[in-house]
Amino acid sequence: MPTLSPSTGAAATVTVHAASVGPLVLAATDDALVLCCYGATETAAERLGRGGLRPVEPGEGGAPGHKVLDEARAQIDAYLSGRRRDITVPVDLRLATPFSRRTNLLLAEFVPYGRTATYAQLAEALGRPGAARAVGTALGANPLCVVLPCHRIVGATGSLSGYAGGLEAKRHLLVLEAAGTPVA
Repeated sequence: MPTLSPSTGAAATVTVHAASVGPLVLAATDDALVLCCYGATETAAERLGRGGLRPVEPGEGGAPGHKVLDEARAQIDAYLSGRRRDITVPVDLRLATPFSRRTNLLLAEFVPYGRTATYAQLAEALGRPGAARAVGTALGANPLCVVLPCHRIVGATGSLSGYAGGLEAKRHLLVLEAAGTPVA
C-alpha cells in the first residue's frame, strides 16, 4: 500500500506519462504523488486548483529529476509490465473527499492483486451495506487511478463497469493481474 505523505508545498508539477494503458496525467509535490489520472492536463489543473495546489508546468522532457514523478513513472511502468504487484510511491489524497479517501485506501487491502470485488462488497467492507452507488462515485473520483487499484471493482454480475480510462484500459489491467506475472 502506498505511504501517505502530507505535502507541504502549494505547487504540484504536472506531466503526461505515456503508459501502456494510455496517457496518464501525473502531478506531484516535492513530497508525494497527488494525481494519476486519464484525461486532459487542463482538467487535471482545474482539479489541482480545487484542491489548493498550483499546477506547475514541467521543463523540457516531462520533469526529469523530479524525485516523486521519476519514482512514480518507474513504478507504474514496472507494474504495467508485470514486474511489480503494487505501487508504493508516497501519495497525498488531498484531492479526495473523506469518503472517497477512505474507500480508495481500503482497495489494496480489501482486493489484493489479481482479484476483483463488487461495489456492494466494498461498501459492506466499509461498513456501509447498500451504498454501492456511493462507492462507485467515490471510485470514480479516485485521484490516483492505477496507483490505488479502483480497476479491481466490478459490477454485481462480474461485468466491467465504469473506469476513468475506459473499459479497455480496465480490462487490460485486470488481464495483466490475472496473468499473475511473477515479480522479477
